[in-house]
Amino acid sequence: MRYFVGTDPPRPLRILVVDDHLMFADSLVRLLQLETDFDVLEPCVNATEALQLLETSLPDLALVDFNLPDSDGVQLTRDLLARAPEMRVIMLTGLSDELVMLRAIEAGASGFLTKDRAATDLTDSLRLVARGDPLITPEVFARVLARLPRHRTPPVSALSDREREVLQLMAEGLTTRAMAEHLFLSVNTVRNYSQAVLTKLGAHSKLEAVALAVRSGIIDPPSS
Repeated sequence: MRYFVGTDPPRPLRILVVDDHLMFADSLVRLLQLETDFDVLEPCVNATEALQLLETSLPDLALVDFNLPDSDGVQLTRDLLARAPEMRVIMLTGLSDELVMLRAIEAGASGFLTKDRAATDLTDSLRLVARGDPLITPEVFARVLARLPRHRTPPVSALSDREREVLQLMAEGLTTRAMAEHLFLSVNTVRNYSQAVLTKLGAHSKLEAVALAVRSGIIDPPSS
């Protein structure tokens, strides 16, 4: 399934790769350029280049390596989203360091990829995130959330019962379509509820919204 940004007329998904391993970055860019619905920008080798690029281009999605020579992927995620809140950020990292993943989620990352991901799986994963769904398995997400300290504080803006229900399904790892089927609602209606949740919690991604909700005691963490 192809994904085109919902502009008028629709345009390809604009993607930025940030990785200081130039051989890997170039090969990834060449792979993504084979997709007709992707518009892949020149790769950046450090955080400084990535932030400078935002002055002239606005990516829809950024693939960010955790280890960068002048920063780390978590800080760059935070800096990118401060300048472009609508952007989706995927962290390129291993899936073994749950504390790193938690930091990335709290910075607003929408998901995680390992560098050995198969080509077809990779491109489908980017389209998934572009549609607003998180990129993490429910099992890994549950383990990451289990590391969160809990502080029962009132939310900035109270969630409705339906928004809380959608938030709980986010925590369980359901995609937008799966939530729609579970709730007997349209996909667009679920998207609207999801966006309302993110807005009320001040989150950039569904993963961040769930982390904020678990930390503040709005919902219980999913079982691993």
